[in-house]
Amino acid sequence: MCIFCKIINKEIPSYTIYENDFVTCFLDISQATKGHTLIVPKKHVQDIFSLEKKEAEEIMKAAVVVANVLKEKLGTKDINLLNNSGQLAGQTVMHFHLHVLPRYENDEIDFHQVDHEPNFLELDKLYSILKP
Repeated sequence: MCIFCKIINKEIPSYTIYENDFVTCFLDISQATKGHTLIVPKKHVQDIFSLEKKEAEEIMKAAVVVANVLKEKLGTKDINLLNNSGQLAGQTVMHFHLHVLPRYENDEIDFHQVDHEPNFLELDKLYSILKP
């Protein structure tokens, strides 16, 4: 059983700040920023590719609740939502989870922006593959 399943089953203690029938939301022990919270579906689902529509909806509903709790109680005005799905993306616990990162001035979190001119020819090619 994975560590998140153990937390959900109350076999391991956690700092749960919100819970409903579908998700458990608890403070990440690493606390990348003050209030860093994980939203974890109660059903073991490995990654975003395995989520059902209803599960995804419930996770996003919980993200709104958690973001507002962090805003109200910690005074954060900005939030990042982050999911790492798969090893190449940096997933270390193979149970889907969404990070809610409250942002503060000078918090030293840096998501690097791509800094180059757009290649519209490549975008056209990519779009021709992906368009509905």
